[in-house]
Amino acid sequence: MTATPAERYAAARDARRHPVSASFAEQQRFDLDDFQIAGCQALEEGRSVLVAAPTGAGKTIVGEFAIHLAMRSERGKAFYTTPMKALSNQKFRELQHVYGADAVGLLTGDVNINSSARVVVMTTEVLRNMLYADSPALRDLQYVVMDEVHYLADRFRGAVWEEVIIHLAQDVRLVSLSATVSNAEEFGDWLGTVRGDTEVIVSETRPVPLEQHVLVRGDLLPLFDDRAGVATAQVNQELMRIRGGAAQGGRQADAYRSSRGRGGHRPSRGGRRPVRAGQPQRVERLDRPEVVHLLGRSNLLPAIFFIFSRAGCDQAVQQVRRSGLRLTDADERREIREVVEERTRTLPEEDLAVLGFWEWRENLERGVAAHHAGLLPAFKEVVEELFQRKLVKAVFATETLALGINMPARTVVLEKLEKFNGEARVAITSGEYTQLTGRAGRRGIDVEGHAVIQWTEGLDPQQVAALASRRTYPLHSSFRPTYNMAVNLIDRFGRSRAHELLESSFAQFQADRAVVGLARQVREQEESLAGYAAAMACDRGDFTEYSGIRRELTDLEKKNRQDAGASRGDRERRQAQIASLRKRMQRHPCHGCPDRENHARWAERYWKLKRAIDRTRTQISARTGTVARQFDRVTDVLEALDYLRIEDGRVHLTDAGRTMRRIYGERDLLVAESLRRGLWRQLDAASLAALASCIVYEPRRDDAGPGERGLPGGAFRTALTATQELWAQLDDLERDHRLPGSEPLAPGLARAMRGWVRGVPLDRVLDDADMAAGDFVRWCRQSIDLLDQLSLVAEPDVARTARAALDGVRRGVVAYSGL
Repeated sequence: MTATPAERYAAARDARRHPVSASFAEQQRFDLDDFQIAGCQALEEGRSVLVAAPTGAGKTIVGEFAIHLAMRSERGKAFYTTPMKALSNQKFRELQHVYGADAVGLLTGDVNINSSARVVVMTTEVLRNMLYADSPALRDLQYVVMDEVHYLADRFRGAVWEEVIIHLAQDVRLVSLSATVSNAEEFGDWLGTVRGDTEVIVSETRPVPLEQHVLVRGDLLPLFDDRAGVATAQVNQELMRIRGGAAQGGRQADAYRSSRGRGGHRPSRGGRRPVRAGQPQRVERLDRPEVVHLLGRSNLLPAIFFIFSRAGCDQAVQQVRRSGLRLTDADERREIREVVEERTRTLPEEDLAVLGFWEWRENLERGVAAHHAGLLPAFKEVVEELFQRKLVKAVFATETLALGINMPARTVVLEKLEKFNGEARVAITSGEYTQLTGRAGRRGIDVEGHAVIQWTEGLDPQQVAALASRRTYPLHSSFRPTYNMAVNLIDRFGRSRAHELLESSFAQFQADRAVVGLARQVREQEESLAGYAAAMACDRGDFTEYSGIRRELTDLEKKNRQDAGASRGDRERRQAQIASLRKRMQRHPCHGCPDRENHARWAERYWKLKRAIDRTRTQISARTGTVARQFDRVTDVLEALDYLRIEDGRVHLTDAGRTMRRIYGERDLLVAESLRRGLWRQLDAASLAALASCIVYEPRRDDAGPGERGLPGGAFRTALTATQELWAQLDDLERDHRLPGSEPLAPGLARAMRGWVRGVPLDRVLDDADMAAGDFVRWCRQSIDLLDQLSLVAEPDVARTARAALDGVRRGVVAYSGL
């Protein structure tokens, strides 16, 4: 569409005001949307930004512009943080392509590549740890991009995002990228309070329009009747008639599609059987190969089928395979085989059969694949790459695929609108529906994306329409103080300042928005207070002490003048106090300073500001400090266990507390206390790895575990028993201090982990673990993170054992890296 003269003039004016943004926009493959331009311009003006936009809308372009700004300076750095290692790996490769291998690094806990580069991609936990350690890598840091920042609502890991936001230096500009949330303005207000000037940019417009369909028999019927206008979003009445089993439903559906023109796609196989008047409709469900074939005939591939179970994903692939359906030509099959062989060549030959490699490759060559957490990471990466290259046409995935990996499709299919949450089958939320269907529509490729809901018995089109049209996805903080957080805050800031920092959390902001503003006011006033103290410094003595005496004397003299009705005894006592203070003042070394009155003027400002700070602190303490109370309970436990000591009114860390600073994870206290008590000293490398797995492993609710009989004996059993007894003691102590406690240790992976480190083949290990290869690798990597911490903080003998355990775990499929 040709721009009007007014639009051209406005664009030219913006380009003059924001030349870097304009130049950056011209380098992109497509025209930037308004929200992307607004984000880039805010960064060019020196502000932080929060960009909330739908999945696939192109939020990351604003983060990439922040990196562009950093690289324009002589030494500036930019960090790009993500919630998942897979996302970090993907972004690392993309940025290497732009800036070259030397300029880009990667830090994900178990991978360290070029960490001193000017652009470093990392998981959010890595940045949090760098902030607590005051890492030299933070020098010259100008921008931090926090991708998928809505993860701060995550119950287990969300606190890390808030810690980073609070602790980043104030001169670092923050680029927060979020899915569309219904309280983006509230979140933006908090960011502005703790980070300073922050532009909030919200876009609810998808770059590729989404067509919503319901698959009934072999027909794709539109969910909405848009003939009534988009604003009304009226549900297609034909779907309502089908739900009610109306006799004329079949013929009316045909008539409706004819009148609508492009609304529904024709079935790929011979239409419907006739329906006799008065006969209720029975809606037959297409099997999966038929659905894939239908989408292919309707030019709606590639497609992602979201199936809320791993077994269902694998079964779907097998069903397509058995049907004989093939979605690729000879050239595509050859290209697929080349990619597979290149990306899996480092996998041990003896493990390929165990992993079902050849059948998996054959399925890929047919153009179909599964994608879920049980898959080996190497296999998942191959599926992602082939799908992005349009070589794999149909992926059957669990909802984890919707969490940020760049795998847009032309069509998203939802087989059901409910899932098992571990306890019961529950309906998916509107936020989940938006996240899942957000994958449909590839920018620059598709004119429109398609969401297809398969008809099931009891489906209510009105409820589906409500899911599709609502955007209620509020962001709630999950912040809570941990033991590691407490010792790091106290070590860096002291207990009082730590309280104020916790009052700055989004959790507290949502509980009481005023407290955050007051806490920031105190921090800013304290900086001024320190400046006043420096200005009144006297080389003859402590001028703060001297000015305090003068101030007390002035107040007492004023009170004596005003209180004419006081008794003779009171007046005499007051006069004695005044005489004593005057004598102290005259004897003070600062009294003879020739620059005394200049110092005194700064002292007057100092005491006036200090009174204001004290009043503000009283306001803060009078409010409901839920986070601070939790922090006090955590520190009480640490004090009871001698990780903290209070001496002369000040809190400081013991040796055990200093060890705790470098132990991260859900069980930080248990790990630290086990090390202090020497519970793991007698373990060899394999047994220490097995014990580490007991600390990190979280079994599924229906996993009963191997029981005591399946566990290794000897030193491992002794150490495990001692660690379990310690857990029980700590759990009692936490509950005594009104803390929630923790789950018991889970030894279900111990036997398999011990065998793996001892060199047991993969097939036997997976049999012992009774889990998929992808799950085993994931828990191995969690164990690696813990063992890595032990290698750094444990006493020398245990540290050496931990390093040996690391080497033992990092082999075969666990050692694979796709980078």
